Amino acid sequence: MMSRLFEQGAPVELDGLTDAWLLDGKGGGERLGGAQVANCEPMDGQWLWMHLDYSRPAVQAWMYRYSQLHELTVEALLQAETRPRCVVADNGLLIFLRGVNLNPGADPEDMVSLRIWMGEGRIYTLGLRHLLSLDDLRELMARGTGPEGQGDFLVMLVNLLLDRVGRVIDDLYDRVDELEESVLTVSGHEQRGELASIRRQAITLRRFLAPQREALNRLAAERSALFSNEHHLYLREASDRLTRFVEDLDAARERAGVVHESLVSNLTEQTNNRMYILSVIAAVFLPLSFVTGLLGINVGGIPGAESSLGFFLVVLGMLLLAVGLLGFFRWRRWF
Repeated sequence: MMSRLFEQGAPVELDGLTDAWLLDGKGGGERLGGAQVANCEPMDGQWLWMHLDYSRPAVQAWMYRYSQLHELTVEALLQAETRPRCVVADNGLLIFLRGVNLNPGADPEDMVSLRIWMGEGRIYTLGLRHLLSLDDLRELMARGTGPEGQGDFLVMLVNLLLDRVGRVIDDLYDRVDELEESVLTVSGHEQRGELASIRRQAITLRRFLAPQREALNRLAAERSALFSNEHHLYLREASDRLTRFVEDLDAARERAGVVHESLVSNLTEQTNNRMYILSVIAAVFLPLSFVTGLLGINVGGIPGAESSLGFFLVVLGMLLLAVGLLGFFRWRRWF
């Protein structure tokens, strides 16, 4: 039997403790309340997982006083901004990951930070916003098909994060496909807004997924007692999978750029065609306007002013002039 994880005097109810599980090492576990966590005494083969809201002052104080982690490790876990990385700390591993934000009303590219410290007998995860991949992991544990060890915990969590990232990237690809097919039929203004959204989303996702790939490479190479050879293989596979995601994001961004160029070309061609038609119309009406202006001067001697057929003859002459101009433009293949 292991000794109690926390010192005497730790608060029984911790404001900001989102979730806690005592994992049995067989794929299942027991969900714990605050008092149960404070008095937790894991048996051999068991380990404790706590998920905390790092923005709560009570959690920050608890981490410094009762988590049994070095002050520098706690400061790293509580920092406001993080990038995906992996370092050895306090005889365990300090891991920073990112997951897509699929909460209602949120943008997927506004990625959720997840801070993890894992060592012998315990795992701390800290976050601010809800992460659906953790819900997936809890569901697996509730069914008894969750992680059997701490290495399994990290491998499962990484793959669950990548599963949801993959769905977002697939959706991004589908949107690019739709735009490529409709570039000649849909309003250009609508497409330009959609293209800007796709490119912004791809750039933001890549900003965090690229360093996360390096973090997984570091994890796969890290020789820790928490990981078996099988875990290293799974982590390398996850790193390769993430590499493909980064390449897909680059491809989606480039395809969106090609679609944007095609769209701009089409819009420019449409504008030129309209300007050309207006120029032809202006060229036809320019001599007609000259004739009407000339005949409209208020002086004597205007031909046909005294004739009852004058207006008819002038209109007929102007129509013949317009037809003649159109025929001339057509003969010169100007339109």
